Amino acid sequence: MSEIGSQSAARPVPAPGAAGAESAAEAWDLVTVPVRQGLEAVDILRRAGAPAVGPVVHDGTCDTLGFLVPPGTAAAWDVPGSACTRTSGRGLRLPELPDLPEPDGGAPRPAGWLLPPGDTDPVTDPAVLRRALGEAARLIEAADGCR
Repeated sequence: MSEIGSQSAARPVPAPGAAGAESAAEAWDLVTVPVRQGLEAVDILRRAGAPAVGPVVHDGTCDTLGFLVPPGTAAAWDVPGSACTRTSGRGLRLPELPDLPEPDGGAPRPAGWLLPPGDTDPVTDPAVLRRALGEAARLIEAADGCR
């Protein structure tokens, strides 16, 4: 995901050091995972009851989910099957809270929020996300092994 959301309502996220960029909601890295593992991880995080999950975005084809995590997470991210992109808010655009129309015909669906900002913590704690992704991978492996 090199750019999230292509709709005209997207807003650029300021670079670190810019006015207002100190907010965790504006400076972040992005952990992307396959959608199945990501949905399991979201369920695990939300069942934990703690405010442990931040905004989560899906790509237009719903192949991947992206978790916003604190800036600097990418430097030490090593979870197999996932990627962490160092952004610090640069180069990615976040759509405003989505009001996404259905695409016409065969047009690809735009990226959008699974968990929008404002309904969640500003970012997901990377240690908590790492544990949830590991648990999700084990659940998926167990489920697939029962076939």
